[in-house]
Amino acid sequence: MVGAVPKLRANARADRTTSGARGRVLRVGLILALVPLSLTLVQCGKAPNPAALAANSQANVQVVAKTNAQVASGDTFEDRFPAPQFKERFPSASESLLQRQMSDFSPKRAVQQQPQAEQAPYKVASLEPQLPYKRPPREDLTTLVSMKSSAFPYFGNNPASDAPFLNISKGDRRGHRSYSGRVYWQDETYSDSRVLVHVPEHFDVRKPGVIVVFFHGNGATLERDVRDRQLVPKQITDSGANAVLLAPQMAVDAADSSAGKFWQAGGFKRFMEESANHLARLTGDPNSARAFANMPIVIVGYSGGFLPTAWSLEVGGISDSVRGVVLLDAVYGEMDKFAAWIESHRSGFFVSAYTRYTARRDRELMSLLRQKGISVSEDMDEPLRPGSVVFVETGEGITHRDYVTRAWTRDPLKDVLVKMSATPALTRVASTNPPASSR
Repeated sequence: MVGAVPKLRANARADRTTSGARGRVLRVGLILALVPLSLTLVQCGKAPNPAALAANSQANVQVVAKTNAQVASGDTFEDRFPAPQFKERFPSASESLLQRQMSDFSPKRAVQQQPQAEQAPYKVASLEPQLPYKRPPREDLTTLVSMKSSAFPYFGNNPASDAPFLNISKGDRRGHRSYSGRVYWQDETYSDSRVLVHVPEHFDVRKPGVIVVFFHGNGATLERDVRDRQLVPKQITDSGANAVLLAPQMAVDAADSSAGKFWQAGGFKRFMEESANHLARLTGDPNSARAFANMPIVIVGYSGGFLPTAWSLEVGGISDSVRGVVLLDAVYGEMDKFAAWIESHRSGFFVSAYTRYTARRDRELMSLLRQKGISVSEDMDEPLRPGSVVFVETGEGITHRDYVTRAWTRDPLKDVLVKMSATPALTRVASTNPPASSR
């Protein structure tokens, strides 16, 4: 027993020595592992090197300069938003509102573009071999179509003077001196044969419908004004009426109300006949041209649009198909033509809304009609019916420029179509009673 104690102490010392050596190895390993991590953390805490930032920035500038010279040389407001040029009034075929030609809608091509009937997902043996096909929904169609019968180009006479319309020449250029004395050149102002065509997604040629012909006022273009500012296509769609829109380009962005080909006898009739063929192709059914040709017509004249409206009623050759006339601050003259149409077409309606600018002439027209025994209303509270003759005076705060979107109410064209649709006799397809080709 005496000899065993030294041996136990020796073993204990050996264990402590081994344990201490193992601990030292672990501590060394841990220190070696933490040193790189600490260096990384120290580096992360430092601010970026300014020289490195400058080098990166210069590299970025060089890359931009190689890919975009304009950005490298400067990015001013004028660079990003250049002033519009005259040519922008005539967009190319690659822009959002395409210009169409008759050849784009040949019967063969139109048939190919018709939506293919989808197979029904299942069959009901006890009722029918297959569920009936339902036409898939389509979007509104708004496009530009060039038409030979549109208002311009026009090389005839001015009926007001029986002199050539193009009464000014300068070298090879020909122009027209307007009533104000200003000269407008044919190649800039009177060469646009396009027509804005709008077909709402809900339009169905098989149902009673109406064609709205819109004559814009002075200083207007189809895209900038009729479509985007006056919102005429949108009002047609929002009305819910089964209606399509035709808006011919008159004098381009000019203070001129010239009617062009609508001055000619039968000019409006030729325009509607050509339009029927275009509408048939645009809607994908070339065989529907007859249905479009028999649809009743509503003519809307805004401001300077009174002149083509009056002449279309007087000599257009299809006045019996006109089921309604709407003048928006537009009675600047030709009152005899409007009065004659109203008196001889009691199955249609007539609406004239006016500001102080045309108040005197509107009152003269009201007086003329009352002398003829024609009843005149002075509010738009009732639905439009055959024989309705309505004059609406709008007060202060209603501007002439905004009159197509704000007159007696907001969106007056929409209001007219809603009130017209409430009377089926005004929208009945004219094929049941073919119109006479009077005048």
